[in-house]
Amino acid sequence: MTIHNGSAEDISAKLYRYDKIAGKLGSLQEIGEAAAADYSKQGFLAVENVLDERQIEAAIAALNDLMFVDAKGAHIQFTKPQGELNTLEEREQAIRKISRYVDADERLGAISRHPALMEVLERLLGDKPVLVQDMALLKPPQAGGEKPWHQDMAYGTLAYNRAVIGVWIALDEACLDNGCMHVIPGSHAEGAVPHYAMRDWQICDAHIPVERDVAVPLAPGGALLFHGLLKHGTPFNLSAKRRRALQLHYAAESALKLRPQEYKLIFTNAMTDAEC
Repeated sequence: MTIHNGSAEDISAKLYRYDKIAGKLGSLQEIGEAAAADYSKQGFLAVENVLDERQIEAAIAALNDLMFVDAKGAHIQFTKPQGELNTLEEREQAIRKISRYVDADERLGAISRHPALMEVLERLLGDKPVLVQDMALLKPPQAGGEKPWHQDMAYGTLAYNRAVIGVWIALDEACLDNGCMHVIPGSHAEGAVPHYAMRDWQICDAHIPVERDVAVPLAPGGALLFHGLLKHGTPFNLSAKRRRALQLHYAAESALKLRPQEYKLIFTNAMTDAEC
């Protein structure tokens, strides 16, 4: 079956639904045995108030410094050549992702070591959490692109022999109209699936059970903790609002990276030659 290649509006309408909203915990301190069991079953936990107002403001200021003043070694991904960007607004509109920022700015580094978060992650992983990836994911107003449905461990940097945990933290209000996270509850238990190079490195659109989609809108400072095999995606930002988020991935200290051949057999169609 061919992939859906319609307009942004068409893709957002057909590949995502907006009538089922995930429940949320009030804080990281509420993650006890029952919440951990729910994480094991559903593959995610949505939690409010992970960052306070001071931490949110510091994170936004840090990202702005990296984007507009000095990247300090962080990697900035642009959607247009930088030579074509003549104003700060044009520059912001063209930046999709900032990675490797933890070592570039201590304000962001401190968030990656958040003590209460580390305690929860160690409980969920059953091992000491080790940061293995850091990214800021930016959807500027009316220009933020879709991140099609995927599993994070299908990206080579996160392909381990034990499940990683993603932590997605909203810096702006992440709403139904500006590209909040969407998840397929319980899909991590179905295992790894092939990904294809289509609009992105993604699961085939035809293989997504859209009827099971649950949206996860979050207030600033709220977070989504999710299993590395959970199927998830974010639609386009077609609104006039920014949607900035930090994403951090943690692996168990004892986890080992998959060898390239192992990765190929698990996350591609090498075994089946199936087409999207």
